[in-house]
Amino acid sequence: MTKVVLLIEDNPSDEKLTLRALAKGNFSNEVVVARDGVEALDYLFGLGPHAGRDVLDLPTLVLLDLKLPRIEGLEVLRRIRADDRTRLLPVVILTSSTLDEDLDAGYSLGANAYVRKPVDFAAFVEAARTLGLFWLLVNEAPPRGRGTGP
Repeated sequence: MTKVVLLIEDNPSDEKLTLRALAKGNFSNEVVVARDGVEALDYLFGLGPHAGRDVLDLPTLVLLDLKLPRIEGLEVLRRIRADDRTRLLPVVILTSSTLDEDLDAGYSLGANAYVRKPVDFAAFVEAARTLGLFWLLVNEAPPRGRGTGP
């Protein structure tokens, strides 16, 4: 299975900036982009244009914008957490929202992290590098004697 990151972002400029920043931060995994909440859920649950996709092959990480068309980001997160197949999927909210209620709601719904998009590219590259480190930690095998298995 390929280790894919799902970027859910409707703004083409923010999408390009995120992809550039991830690349500059040596984040080399494939990134699948969904441009609204419906497209993201279709991808995750193998619906619509993604019917037939192996839904057990989940992304390693979801980068989720909050302000999305069709279905907003917090509702996408709620649906991810409500389904047994995706409830443990690492989700990082990556948004320009500065509202405390968005931050509170994101964590209440089970976000693993909340990152505010910096306006400055250098700061954005640093945020992407931090996300890359987060991704590495998420994918680190549990130490021996912890978790399941020998």
